[in-house]
Amino acid sequence: MAADLRALVEAQAAAHPDAPFVIEAETGRTLSYGDLRAVALTIARRLADEGLSAGDRVGLAVPNGVEAAALFVAVIAAGYVATPLSLLATSEQLGFVLNHSRCKFVFAGSLQAEALVQLQRAHVETVDSPFALGQGEWPLPPRGENDDALLMYTSGTTGRPKGVRLTHRAILAGARFVSEAHELRGQDRVLAVLPLYHINAQIVTVLAPLWHGGSLVMPQRFSVASFWRWAAEYHCSWLNVVPTMIAYLLNGLDPIGDLSAVRFCRSASAPLPAEHLSSFERRFRIGVLETMGLTETAAPVFTNPLRHELRKPGSPGQAFGSRARIVDPASGAPLGDDEVGEIQIQGANVMAGYLDDDAETVKTFTSDGWLRTGDLGRRDRDGFHFITGRLKELIIKGGENIAPREIDEALLCHPAVLEAAAYGVAHPLYGQDVEAAVVVKPGAEVSEAELLRICHDLVGAFKYPRAIRFLAELPKGPSGKLQRLRLQP
Repeated sequence: MAADLRALVEAQAAAHPDAPFVIEAETGRTLSYGDLRAVALTIARRLADEGLSAGDRVGLAVPNGVEAAALFVAVIAAGYVATPLSLLATSEQLGFVLNHSRCKFVFAGSLQAEALVQLQRAHVETVDSPFALGQGEWPLPPRGENDDALLMYTSGTTGRPKGVRLTHRAILAGARFVSEAHELRGQDRVLAVLPLYHINAQIVTVLAPLWHGGSLVMPQRFSVASFWRWAAEYHCSWLNVVPTMIAYLLNGLDPIGDLSAVRFCRSASAPLPAEHLSSFERRFRIGVLETMGLTETAAPVFTNPLRHELRKPGSPGQAFGSRARIVDPASGAPLGDDEVGEIQIQGANVMAGYLDDDAETVKTFTSDGWLRTGDLGRRDRDGFHFITGRLKELIIKGGENIAPREIDEALLCHPAVLEAAAYGVAHPLYGQDVEAAVVVKPGAEVSEAELLRICHDLVGAFKYPRAIRFLAELPKGPSGKLQRLRLQP
């Protein structure tokens, strides 16, 4: 395995310099592996000329496209720490991240640059045209496998965002695990529609193709109207989405074009409702691989097998690359098959810790080096894991634990419901009771009474929600992951 990302870029550029690495969906503009190395040299010299030292953090706030994908790889290969900034962040959030990370330099899209300049936290350079292609030698020596490569900030729904430190070893392990788990090769091409300021997009759809010598098609943003056309036009062999996108594709038009090259659709970042999985496979005749990863694990942790008959709907799959265990949240004692507890992870892709937060880092790791995920779940006898909820999201009603996802699944059984999320609310007698929020499909109608009745029938009188709110959208993070705690009053 390459010791750092630069070594991987060099190896792939030498092996097939003219092969495409990233293709811009809207225009067809292509950057080859040889061009990628040349762009990285240009970026390396630009940052060195600015006086940055090895390991300095460089902010990235560039919308998806050829430049964004190239910049992400180039900054890390040049010897710096890429620090992606959410394009949806407020000025206050951006200011916090820039201060905390001590970014000295930010590459920004033209729409993002003005707000960043006003913050006066770092030098901002606008990216509004293709990069020049450099030649020659790297200004800085290569980094080691234990040096930081990527600084990712968590969404911070329960407090200030934390800076997740991912080393070269971690991000390359993540890329390798994705490539090996899905048996990806140089001829494979992914339709990459997730925002590049999220770990899923970075590891799964940029670094994994770089690892196996494949390519990615990157549009500026996800589009239901264009999704299938892009997949067909560019002969994509796999798709990488989140459950929210699957819901919207199911509510969209039938595909146009030849999709025979598509081998599978990978779903991650949030649980995929069983009804959406079966509907997607029936309608589009494309198998879905449910998977799961975390920012703290450089994306991949669990995946279902490629062979359709071996997959288990409702499970993100078996541990691949990483090791996983289920423990009692109170005692830390390992649990057996089908016992529910906290999921803990260990492996080469696990983070080094949180930036400037030793106390939180110590809390997040066990004394024997396992990452506490905060996810509740169980493992069956075949090694498949099933997620039942989050420790912080668990609803405790009258001393009984209720997994919100069980209510979500019941609500999604109604054909008018596009998305659903149950959550806990304070109750004077029970401690907590259940409420839920739903998004109704465009043009559909359903009453609260109908939804309460279906929940009562499917989950019982004790668990069904006491009220349902109808919303235009559910609160989500940059990857489309539901932020359930924001629904609580």
